[in-house]
Amino acid sequence: MYEYATRKREDIMIDLRGRDFLKLLDFTTEEIEYLIEVSQNLKNKKKNKEPHDYLKGKNIALIFEKDSTRTRCAFEVGAYDLGMNVTYLGPTGSQMGKKETIADTARVLTTMYDGIEYRGFEQNIVEELAKYATVPVWNGLTNEFHPTQMLADMLTIKEEFGTLKGLNFTYLGDARNNVANSLMVACAKLGLNFTCCAPKDLFPEEKLVNTCKEIAKENGTTITLTENPIEGTKDANVLYTDVWVSMGEPMELWEERINKLKPYQVNKKLIENANENAIFLHCLPSFHNIDTKIGKEIYEKYGLTEMEVTDEVFESPKSKVFEEAENRLHTIKAVMYETLK
Repeated sequence: MYEYATRKREDIMIDLRGRDFLKLLDFTTEEIEYLIEVSQNLKNKKKNKEPHDYLKGKNIALIFEKDSTRTRCAFEVGAYDLGMNVTYLGPTGSQMGKKETIADTARVLTTMYDGIEYRGFEQNIVEELAKYATVPVWNGLTNEFHPTQMLADMLTIKEEFGTLKGLNFTYLGDARNNVANSLMVACAKLGLNFTCCAPKDLFPEEKLVNTCKEIAKENGTTITLTENPIEGTKDANVLYTDVWVSMGEPMELWEERINKLKPYQVNKKLIENANENAIFLHCLPSFHNIDTKIGKEIYEKYGLTEMEVTDEVFESPKSKVFEEAENRLHTIKAVMYETLK
């Protein structure tokens, strides 16, 4: 059995067995730091080709109401590495919410599986799944939060800088979405100074901002909201952005959102305005060229060859997006292991 059975950290016993993983607000700073450490340990084992099929014989169900590349692959490969079997239920693969209630689906799957992942729409769906399931439920993404992405982001930053505490983190773009919400929580919990750089009407909800400010205050760091991209990126160690229109939003919103967010594009000017050691992160996929179907449509409609980040920055040595994408595997594996062992 893996050595992280339970761990005493600074006189705090950390034992996540049986826990749901729905949002980082549910976890203490020490628990999140612990998951990042476990992720690094499991990553080392993977790199060194050390078997770690500690959960052999267990079965998990993956409910995907929204398609994904990184999240699905990370859960499936992570499960296989841990020795588990996987059932994938895609957008048409389950009757949940159509012919069967969320509660009934949870109670059915609980009789067959040891863990359930959900990626889809409102946060209250994954919360209801967790309420009625008697096995761990993991949030692969909802409209409000994206906690597994946060662990990967923070592991990537820690690998780059050797620490998280005291770093300056700037998010640029639509700051009302699940990624921006979750990044603000993660930075507050882990001691990074978080700056949201966006148009005022795209700031995160005030209630969540106030909650994060209280958490950040306890950890000696700050939450800052600004509409000025030059002020917002000054001395930043990490620049982070996401697509300008979130999954599921209608194409009619693109023109308005593009015009509003053009000043927040991560480009050479903003990278050079940041700290000289700054890195660039993006949860992906990214519209940094016109080599995709949607990228071509954007170019034909709006004349843009790049959107939230320029190709120059995306392909530069400062970009750690593919290291970040790989870390989805190791961090999701850590969550599954720690909650199912």
